[in-house]
Amino acid sequence: MADTPTTPESGTLPAGSLKPDAGAADPSLVTRLTRLNLLVLSLTLVLSFGLIATSSWLAARERQARAAELGAEQLANSLAPMLVFDDRHALQADLVAFSRRSDLIEVQVLAADGQAFGGWLAPGQPAMVPARPEQGLSELRLVSRTGLSELSVWAPIKLKGETVGALRLRESLQSLQRTVWRVMALASLLILLAIVLASRVLRLVQRRALAPLVELTALAEQVGADQDYSRRVPVRRRDEVGRLSERFNQMLKRIEAAQADLNQRLRQEQVAGQQFQQLAHSDSLTQLPNRLYFQEELQRQLGDNLQRQALMALMFIDLDNFKAVNDGHGHDAGDAVLREVSARMARVLRSTDVLCRLGGDEFALILPGLTEESVAEQLAGRLIAAVREPLLIGGQVMPVGATVGLAFCPLDAREPAALLAAADAAMYAAKRAGKNCYRRAQGA
Repeated sequence: MADTPTTPESGTLPAGSLKPDAGAADPSLVTRLTRLNLLVLSLTLVLSFGLIATSSWLAARERQARAAELGAEQLANSLAPMLVFDDRHALQADLVAFSRRSDLIEVQVLAADGQAFGGWLAPGQPAMVPARPEQGLSELRLVSRTGLSELSVWAPIKLKGETVGALRLRESLQSLQRTVWRVMALASLLILLAIVLASRVLRLVQRRALAPLVELTALAEQVGADQDYSRRVPVRRRDEVGRLSERFNQMLKRIEAAQADLNQRLRQEQVAGQQFQQLAHSDSLTQLPNRLYFQEELQRQLGDNLQRQALMALMFIDLDNFKAVNDGHGHDAGDAVLREVSARMARVLRSTDVLCRLGGDEFALILPGLTEESVAEQLAGRLIAAVREPLLIGGQVMPVGATVGLAFCPLDAREPAALLAAADAAMYAAKRAGKNCYRRAQGA
């Protein structure tokens, strides 16, 4: 059954636009799930293969050891009469006949006194080294020892229950190793092909299964980028993701309606609000916030900083020699000085700082959210330096400077009036200290 959208609303994403891997900084959900499933599958196959290969090798080696023990027992039974009758020629003939076993390396036959009685050595092997069993011949039992490349078997040679000698047999495991390695190589190739095929199948299956979720993610990203709430995601199936898509579409519809209503209200209020705000809270000469705005903002900032237990500072700034500028150069020059000084001070402030003109040549600066007191002190120094830079009005240098009083909340005061009074007192202390400098409130 084809997956067709059940909500043919406008603004849906075209099917061809869903490319979950394209342009993504991180791997897509499809890629991550495919890798995770493939990793689990690969680990399972490799672990299973390792266990099966190890078990097969051990089982095959055990079978060869049992076969070697059986062969040693049969050979020992046939050699017993030859040891008793000292028939070396017949014994050697039996050993040659027994040597047709493909993996046989060496056979040694010991007499009852432990001396070598006969033996056979495969061509190309080093000279035979006489061997002795760890236990005596009378206590010898059928025993085998298996290594990585060969196995050895000790078997007693008995006649009518009496031990008349011993037999040592050595066989190579190289043929068995080659067979196991060939099987493992073929199995490894098959596992690799299975993993490659599984990766393709898993990616196709998961891409199809996760397509609705990918569409929902792509729509959310586009809506977040362009703020276009008219878009809708298609609901392909009535499952959990389908219900999530429906709720997401409903949310977009409500947001779209609310945004339209809000935009209309904002447009209506913006015109009236801008004019009122400009008249009520702005200084017409410097375009800075005025005394009314300062009083309201100081009250609000104090409440916020006290609630957050943050450090806040207030600067009271008075221009030096401003009366001399007005008296000597006229009020037009004084107004130009105020505008230029305001612009200079604004350039050195942080985005959160609030600079206000209280009237005449007096300014106030609110510094909220300070990390430490030295930040305000450094800013006071930069502010004084900015004002003291040569200021030309009408080709003449205006001899103005700035004196700053600095008070902190909650260190110096916790109320607006008290904080302003502390900053004002600190400013007068700076005036007495020679002007063009700053002083902190006495309570600091």
